[in-house]
Amino acid sequence: MTSKPATQPARVRFAPSPTGRTHLGSGRTALYNYLLARQTGGQFILRIEDTDQKRYVPGAEEELMEGLRWLGLSWDEGPDVGGTFGPYRQTERRDLYKKYARQLIENGNAYYCFCSQTDEAQNPTDKQKRQHRDICPNRELPLAKADTRIASGESHIIRFKMPREGNITVTDAIRGDITVENSTLDDYVLVKSDGLPVYHLAVVIDDHLMQITHAFRTSEWLPTFPLHGHLYNAFGWEQPIWVHPSIFLKPDGKGKMSKRDTEDMLNEGKSIFLGDFEKMGYLPEAVVNWAALIGWSYDDKTEFFTLEDLVKKFSIEKLNPSPAAINFSKLDHFNGLHIRALGVDDLAKRIRPFFEQAGYQVHYEHTLQQVAEVLQIRLGTLAEAPEKGGFFFKDEIHPDAEMLIGKKQTAAESLAMARRIEALIQSLPDFSEDTANQPLRDLATELELKAGHVFGFLRNALTAQKVSPPVFETMIIIGREKVLERIRYAVDALEKLASISPG
Repeated sequence: MTSKPATQPARVRFAPSPTGRTHLGSGRTALYNYLLARQTGGQFILRIEDTDQKRYVPGAEEELMEGLRWLGLSWDEGPDVGGTFGPYRQTERRDLYKKYARQLIENGNAYYCFCSQTDEAQNPTDKQKRQHRDICPNRELPLAKADTRIASGESHIIRFKMPREGNITVTDAIRGDITVENSTLDDYVLVKSDGLPVYHLAVVIDDHLMQITHAFRTSEWLPTFPLHGHLYNAFGWEQPIWVHPSIFLKPDGKGKMSKRDTEDMLNEGKSIFLGDFEKMGYLPEAVVNWAALIGWSYDDKTEFFTLEDLVKKFSIEKLNPSPAAINFSKLDHFNGLHIRALGVDDLAKRIRPFFEQAGYQVHYEHTLQQVAEVLQIRLGTLAEAPEKGGFFFKDEIHPDAEMLIGKKQTAAESLAMARRIEALIQSLPDFSEDTANQPLRDLATELELKAGHVFGFLRNALTAQKVSPPVFETMIIIGREKVLERIRYAVDALEKLASISPG
């Protein structure tokens, strides 16, 4: 294999199959392709490998594109944007595959196989001991006879004619040379009975015709890597630089993710699907940062990366071949970091949909920006915003009367304190922390209470929450009028409670 210089503009492709939801592993593969293309001034191509029509899922292609765009990944060529090397859906390239499959047959590197599944299943014990090439009666069938049978309408497939002797060496940019004995390989199916190619043939033809320089695919494809090497050799084509990043393991590190695992995660409020991350309040910047570091590192200390940082710093040489466990705690960590790195205006725009979906009406942009500013250091995900700051947008707050009673206080004592607090705030010449802080503290001293009693009452009366942003910031955002309304409601609640539990 002749390697292409890493400094030349790379032509890379992300080539998913629309057979289900787009998961994090696909997102990472797309990301690595994107980074190399942008770093080298090359092209990032989106190609849809939809030859497996039995498993095709309507809407999967649209979800895939939405997920990539959400991550911030744009492509230069693809089914929706076109390009010089299209079409970019494999089902639209059927004639190309037919042409090159015939070329393999005429060159003696493939053959028409007329074996039915019934034929192959007649002696399963014997089949376990021998490969298909050892039992297939069509392997050396003259091409003219095969063409006659095909012309008569006989069902058939096309298989690669694997050499019986020798070996093949293929090179992965992460693992180096991999040598496999041909005797361990069988005659793989290349074209199915419906005339569509399997992945192995289509990807080789497409990568060559689209002039792909680097082919990224996860290490689960290593077992068929030698077949791809054989196909390139059979065609006489130069191979791309092969890159097989590590696979993802379950969070406990014990095995690959299964469908059951993903379902269990969803029940626990976690997901590996790109379409779910946004709904769960994760930033695309955080998911990109997290995904990039599952199998790659820049050094042993840097962990915060923007997409622009990754374009500059990514390198194939620092990819790790070892399988990596998915760590959701790391995602939460990165999400917090990236939330705090946002500008307040940007954060306000991102949390607005979550407030609105929770039923809150956000009438004033200025108020939303103030809320974003006080919540910024407190949010783990954007989805937490309504829970932590929904009270800012409520017309009324109805805290439970019991939570308004201070520690070691009776309802009557808390009521007396509440009335004094209401009067004090009503009398302030200017409503600000500077004018309110010390008078409230002086009131606590006068009543022989701790300041926590006063501020605790205010927090509960204004938010009806045990945990909230600082009291004074909360008061300023709500405004004096609403602050007094909420205190009056609290006073009324305490009056009712004190009347039935005097003393």
